[in-house]
Amino acid sequence: MDFLDPDRAQMLALPPVAPPVETVTSVRLGRDYYVRVAGNDYSVDPSAIGQLVDVRTTLDRVTASRSGRLLADHNRCWAARQTLTDPIHVETAAALRHQFQHGPPLAADQLVRDLADYDRAFGVDFISSTVTSEGEVA
Repeated sequence: MDFLDPDRAQMLALPPVAPPVETVTSVRLGRDYYVRVAGNDYSVDPSAIGQLVDVRTTLDRVTASRSGRLLADHNRCWAARQTLTDPIHVETAAALRHQFQHGPPLAADQLVRDLADYDRAFGVDFISSTVTSEGEVA
C-alpha cells in the first residue's frame, strides 16, 4: 500500500485561498429566543424577539447580532442536541414576561401629574371626581 510508505508520503500544497471557516445567516428570532446551529440551540437576548438577527458561526464561537449590536456570544458546542443558555438572557426574558403580563410600572406621583395635566387640559377635576361604571366622570 503506497499511502503507508513514508518514503512516498507527500503533503499537498495549501490552496491559494483559505477555506471558509465561518458562516453568517439571518434568522428571525422566535419567541423561545434560541437559534439553532448544527443541531444545537443557543440563547439570544430576548429583546430581539421577532426581529432578524445575524448568526455568525466559526469553529469555536456562535454569536448573534442585530445592527452591529452583539446579542449573544457562546462557545461552539460540537455535541449533538444541546441547549446552551446565557443566564442573563433568562433574566431578561423573565423581566420582559413580567412587563408584558403586568404592564410597565407607573409611579404614583407620575399618575398624579398625569391626572393634573388632564384636569388642566379638559377642565375636569379628575382627582376628586368619581368615574361611573360606563366610564364617564360624575
